[in-house]
Amino acid sequence: MDGIIRSPSSMPTVCCKRIYLPASAADGQRVLIERLWPRGISRADAALDLWLKEIAPSTDLRRWYGHEARRWAGFQRRYRDELVANGVAVEQLLELTGDAPLTLVYAAREQPGNSAQVLRAYLLEQLR
Repeated sequence: MDGIIRSPSSMPTVCCKRIYLPASAADGQRVLIERLWPRGISRADAALDLWLKEIAPSTDLRRWYGHEARRWAGFQRRYRDELVANGVAVEQLLELTGDAPLTLVYAAREQPGNSAQVLRAYLLEQLR
């Protein structure tokens, strides 16, 4: 596994990729979806097109979740509620989908179990 989750071929390509993996041309638009800058990564190495802090889970939700597996289902519900209320940032990402891939760049180690997978699924639902 290369650490990248891709869309089904019939949908716009929305990928999730950990920021600690090297950037590649296949990533297309690279958008960091973390509220905090990832440790140990320079802005040059990140090779980002956009840092969309506003799309990240709220600080309160992030702290509550704490990457505890038993809270994963609750985190997904609460984060989706935040996304519904955050139409401007969601629309900004939806506008980036198209012919070129969109890569949601995240820092968490958990795969699955992080906000990027929730956000990716939510975006793909909005595109249907």
